[in-house]
Amino acid sequence: MTEIIIGKEFPQKVIPLIRQAKKSIDIVVYYWVWYPDQIGSEIQKFNNAIIAAKKRGLKVRVITNSQKIIDILKGNKVEAKKIDSKYILHAKNILIDEESAVVGSHNYTMSAFTTNFEVSIMTQNKEVVARLTQFFKNLWSY
Repeated sequence: MTEIIIGKEFPQKVIPLIRQAKKSIDIVVYYWVWYPDQIGSEIQKFNNAIIAAKKRGLKVRVITNSQKIIDILKGNKVEAKKIDSKYILHAKNILIDEESAVVGSHNYTMSAFTTNFEVSIMTQNKEVVARLTQFFKNLWSY
């Protein structure tokens, strides 16, 4: 199954996927913002779903550019890191249980979840998921 996610559909489609995860969540994202004062916002629901997954015992790993987010995630026992490279990490994808993937233009920000013109794809295509899993593993070991 492959599904297109346009604009503000992202949290409605991806948060349930995170909540249903059983083993692991691997994330690569260019830009991620935490909104502690916006508890009811879709982005903060997304953020909290990631932390809740870790608290449920899932293996959660994140690669991002933001040291602030890395510190927040590590404070919540999530493995998180920045790639030390002269090249820019600009990818945006999530792997769930190495069975589902979401890849596209959405960063994890209020504007990406509410107003930007964004598009992502959610898929369980085995070849796509396998390639994204290898991409994540390559970056994680970088």
